[in-house]
Amino acid sequence: MSEKEKYFQIRREAMWTGITLLVLIVFWLFAGFGLAGVDVKLFGLPLWAVTGTFGVWIFAMVLVKLLTSLVFKDIDLETDANPSGEEGQP
Repeated sequence: MSEKEKYFQIRREAMWTGITLLVLIVFWLFAGFGLAGVDVKLFGLPLWAVTGTFGVWIFAMVLVKLLTSLVFKDIDLETDANPSGEEGQP
């Protein structure tokens, strides 16, 4: 992979991580504040409390799994400063 391709891949991963963060924040707002008026109890707790904590945590794990399987790539970040492969000073 060329340096330019590595740069674009790193930018792509950073962009999708930021988008994922924004989606997670919107979900947290909806799950916590948006469900505050719903009079449903789950495990003895209001629904907004359960979805605002455990729901966000589970949703974040799903989003991270999607990121790691669809967006992220394992790339070598080392530069080929010494193409002969010998150790030592360049």
